[in-house]
Order: sequence, then structure tokens, then C-alpha cells
Amino acid sequence: MITKTIKINSMNKVKTFVDIINKFSGRFDLVSGCSMVNAKSVMGIFSLDISRPLYLYIYNEENAEPVSEAISEFEVLPLQEQTFA
Repeated sequence: MITKTIKINSMNKVKTFVDIINKFSGRFDLVSGCSMVNAKSVMGIFSLDISRPLYLYIYNEENAEPVSEAISEFEVLPLQEQTFA
């Protein structure tokens, strides 16, 4: 399993993200706090706190690189690695 930290904090970003992730086969989950939802579900994503970074779990490691490239516009540094100027 591969984990990516992403930020999708608007309705348009959620729709774009779901459109991209649905192009790939396999299981993808988004996690926020104690909640986990199917990353291919718009309704599921809106049940999360999208004002904060989310964790994307990519279960099929063969898809990890193409998925990472496709969602690169949403990816952020994990909280422990972020730097502030």
C-alpha cells in the first residue's frame, strides 16, 4: 500500500479528483481523522473534512506511479515534512 497526502478543498477539485481516480482500476481510500471512504465516491469525500489534507491509500502498488502522476496537482507534503518560510 502507498500513501499520498492530498488537498482537495473545493467542489471543483473533488469532482476533478474523482474523475481522475475513476480512470484507474483497483481500490483507493481517503482518510481524514478516524473516517475512511472510497476515493471514487463524491458523496463519500464530502463526508470528510476537506478543509484539511487527506491521506490517499493506493492499494495496488502497480498503479502507484501512474496514479501519483495523474493526481500530482492535489498532492502536498505530509504535515511533518511541510516547511514554512
